[in-house]
Amino acid sequence: MTTSAYDVIVVGLGAAGSAALCHAALSGARVLGIDRFHPPHEFGSSHGETRITRQAIGEGLQFVPLVLRANILWRELEAATGKQLLVQKGGLVLADDSTHGPGAAFFQQTVEAARQFAIPHQILSFSEVRDRFPQFAFPNGDGGAAYFEPGAGYLFVEKCIAAHLELATQKGATIHGGEIVTAIVPSSSHVLVQTDKDSYAASSVVLTPGPWMPDWTARICGLPASTFQVYRQTLYWLAIGQRQHLFAPERMPVFIWSTACQEKNFYGFPSLDGECLKIATEQFDAPTPADAPPTAVEEEQVRSFHRDLVQKRFPDVTARAVRTTTCFYTMTADHSFVIDHAVDSDRLWFASACSGHGFKHSAAIGEALAQKALGQETTLDLSPFARSRLVVS
Repeated sequence: MTTSAYDVIVVGLGAAGSAALCHAALSGARVLGIDRFHPPHEFGSSHGETRITRQAIGEGLQFVPLVLRANILWRELEAATGKQLLVQKGGLVLADDSTHGPGAAFFQQTVEAARQFAIPHQILSFSEVRDRFPQFAFPNGDGGAAYFEPGAGYLFVEKCIAAHLELATQKGATIHGGEIVTAIVPSSSHVLVQTDKDSYAASSVVLTPGPWMPDWTARICGLPASTFQVYRQTLYWLAIGQRQHLFAPERMPVFIWSTACQEKNFYGFPSLDGECLKIATEQFDAPTPADAPPTAVEEEQVRSFHRDLVQKRFPDVTARAVRTTTCFYTMTADHSFVIDHAVDSDRLWFASACSGHGFKHSAAIGEALAQKALGQETTLDLSPFARSRLVVS
């Protein structure tokens, strides 16, 4: 086995990892990226065509600087690669009950974030939403409220990852796909990364393994093994039966909807092909290992999803699934991120639990990880995402 020397090695080249690799390479560092598959791929968290992006973050004010910085970086990546990655044509956050219902806190925090950070927005009644966006129907009446953000939209996830990797390669980065990291061993002078094919040394390592993070928790993070839980999510592309033109990106915003009868949000996108609507909810019923075999989406699962959430709210959308896929969310108990260095070494930085609402922030997270790994001042304050908040005394 040989040992090669790098400034930074990035382990895991999904959303945050591909961005970290790119920003490290842009700084002129000698960089190696390693992934167990060949990114972008369909085995982790960052696939399925699109992810929502929004500027006022209902999950907490600490996320807003991340997404605002990320939006700048997405546009810079577009300019550098000539690819369209970010579409900002508006987004809705809807709550059947915006004061006491399951989504009230998320709705109110979204509004508060917009006000504190001067993010352009409007508060609409459901009747105003229906007049502006006739795709939407409101089976529980017009008593809810909606937040509309013109700067919200969606990112093309596989294209974003591919663009980061392409630019990183152009700037001299080396990428090893199909290689599994088996050990990461920090020392006072460097970090040794061992794989199933070779071993490599670097001044610093960035670990962004997505749903494989639980494999590293005890060894790297100094946190209990149960800190990171992985859940399989299902995405549906349902056929539009009538008024297909209303679902085009020019006519329909992305949306996140808290219903009166569901404790979980469901969300969706405009139709990119004019024939089907991508729509999904979140499931946290049972953790699933990242290496668990794929599961087929049964017809009854599609019908149940359509019946419970879609049928009465989007009457033009049918129960016929044109396509389905699954991906993984990696979660902490507080649904926030962990971005920090290893408990025993500041040469090893990691980011995890970003799934669910992490992709929109990933360009900024990757930039910050690269800065940390290279010993630079970070553009953003990462202290809200320190692992210490999860340590129970």
